[in-house]
Amino acid sequence: MASTSISTSAPIMEVFASIQGEGAFAGEAQVFLRLAGCPLRCEWCDTPHSWSVDEGRSARIATPEGSKRHSAWANPFQAATWVAACEPREARTVSVTGGEPLMWPEFLLGLPDMLAGRRVHLETAAAHPETLRRVAPVFDHLSLDLKLPEDMGDVVPIGVGGVNAEPSPRTPSDWTRVRREVLAIAAERDACAKIVVRSARPMSAYLPLLEDLERLAPTLPLYLTPVSPMAGVAAPEPEFLEDLVEEARDLHLDVRVIPQLHRVLSIP
Repeated sequence: MASTSISTSAPIMEVFASIQGEGAFAGEAQVFLRLAGCPLRCEWCDTPHSWSVDEGRSARIATPEGSKRHSAWANPFQAATWVAACEPREARTVSVTGGEPLMWPEFLLGLPDMLAGRRVHLETAAAHPETLRRVAPVFDHLSLDLKLPEDMGDVVPIGVGGVNAEPSPRTPSDWTRVRREVLAIAAERDACAKIVVRSARPMSAYLPLLEDLERLAPTLPLYLTPVSPMAGVAAPEPEFLEDLVEEARDLHLDVRVIPQLHRVLSIP
């Protein structure tokens, strides 16, 4: 069993069964293991309550019998028991999301062994390439969010013990560097890339992301996700989205447009 030390534990925000709403496995029944803590500040983030690690917060475990509360800090073994408790029937694929899961690399490294027999997917902002390189081999699928530097606010350190010490990108050049590094890591793996598309951004902002994908990981499927209106950020115009698809097709990328299905279906 994994150690219960802080280095191998992570703050669990919630565990629940639902339908995957984004990326290559949209529509699939999965169990979601959401970790708390994220130093990044996307303007359109739909889970800002996952940014902080609060001393008094407990983990919500949504079992078929009803939601239960437990101490948030858990090791991989404890997290795996919560996953099993949330599955309505047969074992499901597990999606590890956040927050930013890469903040807790030792936990991530220990988790898949505890979930033997299940596919384990990692959803990440792809902002910490050194950590991604360490943990990628233990996951069955990587879902990478490629960020526009213009959409990112100031980095806010999580400020608790045991958190990943790899620096977060702060400048446009930082974001360019980490994007290229994570695409190189993902190029030979079962992975997909996602780009959230919003209003009030020119086509020229998105082109470097498409060009890096074409150069470094051209076989990676690309999913364009129109933003669900959030915190004053609006969805893109249909014409803009269509033009962006054509730019990706001109680069021979495998591109698809999928809205956030869980928002469309009004499910967690």
